[in-house]
Amino acid sequence: MTQTPKKQVLGYLHGYSTEEEGRLYRQARFLEHLVHVGLPFHRSRRLLEVGCGVGAQTEILLRLFPELHITGLDSSAQTLEHAREHLAKVPWAGGRFDGVVSDAGRMTFEPGSFDSAFLCWILEHVADPALVLSEVRRVLRPGSPVVVTEVQNATFFLDPYSPNTLAYWTSSNDHQLSLGGDPFVGARLGNLLLRLGYRDITTKVQTIHLDNRAPVERAEMLEYWTELLLSGAPGLLESGNVSTEIVEGMKRELGDIAHNPDAVFFYAFVQARARVGEFPTQRL
Repeated sequence: MTQTPKKQVLGYLHGYSTEEEGRLYRQARFLEHLVHVGLPFHRSRRLLEVGCGVGAQTEILLRLFPELHITGLDSSAQTLEHAREHLAKVPWAGGRFDGVVSDAGRMTFEPGSFDSAFLCWILEHVADPALVLSEVRRVLRPGSPVVVTEVQNATFFLDPYSPNTLAYWTSSNDHQLSLGGDPFVGARLGNLLLRLGYRDITTKVQTIHLDNRAPVERAEMLEYWTELLLSGAPGLLESGNVSTEIVEGMKRELGDIAHNPDAVFFYAFVQARARVGEFPTQRL
């Protein structure tokens, strides 16, 4: 019997650098009030964080839930070493984090090893989100809460109209798809979780809509979003997905918007929450 080749992700859209590492810490703290509000981990003691990266989200989880121990899973040994180094300097994180190098689709943990799971901005970079969520379900105890936060990049909008920025954004999404990821996976979270037998599934669309009613927050978001967009520019230029003219045009547009008193920023992402029911032990 011929096996279907496993889909693979060919790279990380934003690249690996010291600058990107710093951006990830700033991003986690900047969006904490949206991503971490009301998380259901107060009774959890052993949480699995899939795709923990450099520990940016881990730091926040350990602060919010002082009785929590986190096992962070990542495919990169170097990234996990950076997470360990970072968390070793965080006063409240001492002895509360273990990093494991592993393929999220082939975890080595025994069934029922954890009582909660957290996935944030990771399934967009995964070739087979269903496989990852199936493995998460396998290694959790029945009744365990799961929180998955993901992008829905079709929602991005700026006013005034910014053709270079939108062309760049479209090319960035296309490039992520070509790498094996999915910049629109947030909209599919409900279907994925339902298909895999999770229960008590809810999805919440977190909308960021900033205009003249919140000028300070709008300015902060535009600054954050400019950093996010430009972090992917080297890879997009190298791959030929965008031109230098598009990148320079985007920079001009973003600068103009940042100083426009009537600018509008709009984006939405999706956070799904669910619980694990009774489950089989075999892999998907």
